[in-house]
Amino acid sequence: MKAQDLKNSILQLAIQGKLVGQREEEGTARELLKKIDAEKQALLKAGKIKKQKALPGITEDEIPFEIPESWEWVRLIDIAYLNSGGQYKETNEGFLYIKVADMNLDENKMQIITSSRKAQCPQNSIISTGSIIFPKRGGAISTNKKRLVLKEEICIDSNTMSLTVINELLLPYINLWFGSKDLGKLATGTSVPQINNQDIYPLLVPLPPLAEQKRIVAKIETLMPFIDQYDAAYTEVEALNKKFPEELKKSILQYAIQGKLVKQRKEEGTAEVLYQQIQAEKQKLIKEGKIKKTKALPAITEDEIPFDIPESWKWVRLGDLSKNIHYGYTTSAKEVGNYKFLRITDIQNDKVEWETVPFCDVKEKDVERYGLNNRDIMIARTGGTIGKTYIVDSLEDKAVFASYLIRVIPVESIDEMFLKKFLESPFYWYQLKIGSMGTGQPNVNATTLSKLLVPVPPLKEQRRIIEELEKILPYTDY
Repeated sequence: MKAQDLKNSILQLAIQGKLVGQREEEGTARELLKKIDAEKQALLKAGKIKKQKALPGITEDEIPFEIPESWEWVRLIDIAYLNSGGQYKETNEGFLYIKVADMNLDENKMQIITSSRKAQCPQNSIISTGSIIFPKRGGAISTNKKRLVLKEEICIDSNTMSLTVINELLLPYINLWFGSKDLGKLATGTSVPQINNQDIYPLLVPLPPLAEQKRIVAKIETLMPFIDQYDAAYTEVEALNKKFPEELKKSILQYAIQGKLVKQRKEEGTAEVLYQQIQAEKQKLIKEGKIKKTKALPAITEDEIPFDIPESWKWVRLGDLSKNIHYGYTTSAKEVGNYKFLRITDIQNDKVEWETVPFCDVKEKDVERYGLNNRDIMIARTGGTIGKTYIVDSLEDKAVFASYLIRVIPVESIDEMFLKKFLESPFYWYQLKIGSMGTGQPNVNATTLSKLLVPVPPLKEQRRIIEELEKILPYTDY
């Protein structure tokens, strides 16, 4: 339960007479109503309020819930009056002139104290202290902003309305009751929603004796700090709940690349032997002219190694595990063309909806260099998605990739899914952050990627790690 829901529940108990007990010596609401009516007649006689058209009596069908015998159901018009604001010329002197924007306060700050504008308002438009003001027109109605006027008399603009209780001693309780009302549900109008007197005056108020009102308000004030504490705790727990799955996934991936997710098996050999096979494979491809010989990558020093790995594993650089790491094709996306044109924006949540990927025209001489194949790993090299990866799988269309992507083509002797999971691990992101460049917009280049450190297990262990990750990681999505 959210804190606001808890607060609403407590307010509902309060206005149903269930928050505090009733006391016979405190009298009845009927006695209070007689006093209020006498005060109302005096205000009418003095011309301080206008006489409103009488509303029909309250029927049984209207009553939403039972209240104590000492309480009374009344219409708001019986105990309060409303005023709407106007458009007044702002001046250096006069009354504080409040607009809807001045109501943008924290939830626990109810008093209007933010405005410094003033206006010369007609005497009959002045809002007295002990009133509640709220939006009456526009989208602000649905925010249910309701603010107290306690510091000094004010005037309000035409988008604002005030509610003033006839007996100011009612204000604390009526403020609680009014706070439980959703004014957005009362609004009419499609283009510009608004509420008027006829929407507010008929509202039913469950009215307790005055002394009980005071006890209800005191009880609420006692409970509010606990609700605030609950809100802080709830917010913290919600943040943890949102953060936990992602943090758990990161921890699992980090365990995986540190050799702690599955046990090592001697019969599966060593990564050193695998590394020699990879180098032989690359030399063969170079000799056949299928890949180009590249500059030797720098040797890995002890200072670079961030954590221990099993003896059967080996630290290598990403470039040593790849046939090629290079940028994509520079051209424009089109509705029609001879190849699909994969862009960063087409990769969403580690997936590509190939039906929506645009086309481009690719020259025949460029197809071999930029044509996509299954097992290719795509990495975003710039902008807010820098480092995001996608592995090409089950490719059915002829496709190339855009220049803001970098392609890593794994050698055959490495499990591409292991490499992909490494590229999702915290250690990868740590290296990427250090290696990214660019002042206005961060970016990473192929050279930086080729130098990334990768902890490599034997091939069979790579596959066992992927099998284990496929079992575990789906649970982090819940």
